[in-house]
Amino acid sequence: MADLVVYGIPNCDTVRRARRELTAAGLEHRFHDFRKDGLTATLLDRWLGSVGWDALLNRRGTTWRQLPAETRDGIDATQARSLMLDRPTLIRRPVIERAGEILVGWDADRATQLAGKS
Repeated sequence: MADLVVYGIPNCDTVRRARRELTAAGLEHRFHDFRKDGLTATLLDRWLGSVGWDALLNRRGTTWRQLPAETRDGIDATQARSLMLDRPTLIRRPVIERAGEILVGWDADRATQLAGKS
C-alpha cells in the first residue's frame, strides 16, 4: 500500500492534476474520495490539528458560495469543523498525507517536494 494518500474528489481539476503529476514523478499514491470513501471526524481532527481550520477551509468553491451569508461571515473553528464534516467539498483540495505530514493544496513544486522526501 502506498504511504502517500491523496484526499479529494475525482472531478476536481486540482486533484486530477496532482494525481497526474505524482504519477509522472514516479510517486505511488492511493486516492481517497471524500464522497465515496467518506470522511471521519478523527481524520478531519488530525488535519485541523496539523494545518488549522483556516488553511483547510475552501472559500473559493461552489459549496462555500452556496452557504448563507450569515454562516460564511460568522464562521469560527467549531462551525468550520462541523461544516467540513457535513460537506467535505468545503475542504481545500487536495489534502495529501505522508508519514504524518499533512499538505493542503497543489502547486508546481509539490511533486518535486514530495519526491525529495522519498
